Amino acid sequence: MSSLRISPRPFLFLCRLTLATTVLNVATGAAVRLSDSGLGCPDWPTCSEHHLTPPLSLHPLVEFGNRVVVFILVIACAATFIAAFFRAPGRRDLRWLSGGLILGVIGEAVLGGFVVYSKLNAYVVLSHFMVGMALLAVAVVLTLRAGHAAGRGTVVVSRSALWLTRALVAATVVVLAAGAATTGTGPHAGGKGAKRIPLGLEDMTRIHAEIVLATGVLLLVILYVLWKTNAPARNQDGAKTLLIVLVIQGMIGYTQFFTHLPAVLVAIHVVGASVVWSTVLWFHHGLSDHDPEETLGTGADADPCAGLAVEPMDSGSGALREPV
Repeated sequence: MSSLRISPRPFLFLCRLTLATTVLNVATGAAVRLSDSGLGCPDWPTCSEHHLTPPLSLHPLVEFGNRVVVFILVIACAATFIAAFFRAPGRRDLRWLSGGLILGVIGEAVLGGFVVYSKLNAYVVLSHFMVGMALLAVAVVLTLRAGHAAGRGTVVVSRSALWLTRALVAATVVVLAAGAATTGTGPHAGGKGAKRIPLGLEDMTRIHAEIVLATGVLLLVILYVLWKTNAPARNQDGAKTLLIVLVIQGMIGYTQFFTHLPAVLVAIHVVGASVVWSTVLWFHHGLSDHDPEETLGTGADADPCAGLAVEPMDSGSGALREPV
C-alpha cells in the first residue's frame, strides 16, 4: 500500500466528479419535493418495511432515485477521502477538506432519515437543504484547491474588496436559508399532510427578495471597489459573471412567484441556488493568486481557474500582497 500513489491530475478529476454528484443530489432532492414523492418510500434506508427496492410507480421511483444518487455520492466522497491520503505530493488541506465531505454526506444521510420519519417536517427539510449547501461548499473549495499548489495564496485585491466579498459569502448563506424557508411556507411540501412553516408565503417571499436585493447591492459595491482600486481584470470579470448569475436567478424567482410556483420553475430555481452559491465561492477564491501545481501542467484543463492570470497591479491600487 505504501507504494500506491495518486497524482494530482486524477485526484482533481475525482474532486470534480464528486462536485458534479453533489449538484445532482440537490437536483434530485428538489425533484422529490416537487413531485410530492417525499413519502414514496415510507421507510429508511429501505424503501419499505419488507422491500429494499421501490414498486413501479412514480412517487416511490422518484424518492428511491434520490437515494441512489445519495449512495453514489457516499461512494464518491469516500473515494475522494481515501485518495487524498495517497495523493503525491501529499496535501494536508486536501485531506481535511476530503474529511469534510465525509461529515457532510453522513449529515445528509442522517437528516434524510429524519425527513422521512418526521413526515416531511418543513424545519427538518430546511436543515437537510442547508447541510446539502454546506457539503456543496466543501466540494467546491476542495476542487478549486486541488487545481493549484499548496498554500493559501496571495491576495491581489484591496483589503476593502476582500472584506466586502467575505460579507457577500455570509449574505449568500442568509439568502439560501431564507429561500429554503420560503419554500417551507409554499405549496410544495413533498407530500400530503406535511407540516409547513407557519408564515404567509407572500410575507416570506418578500423577506427573501429583500435579502437578495441587499446582496445584489453589496455585489455592486464590490464591483465599484474593484474598479476604483484597479483590481486585476479577472476579478472584475468574475464579479460581473456573478452579477449575471444573480440577476438570472432573481428573474427566475420572480417569474415562478407570479406564475404561481410551477414545479418546473421551482426546480430550476433550486438548481440555480447551487449555481449561485458555487459562483460566489469561486469568486471569493479567485481574489488570491495561487501557484500552479507543477504536475498538473499549465493548460486550461489543469486548473478550474486556468486562464485567469493575474495582471500587473498599479503601485497605487492598494492591493494586498500578503498571504491570507
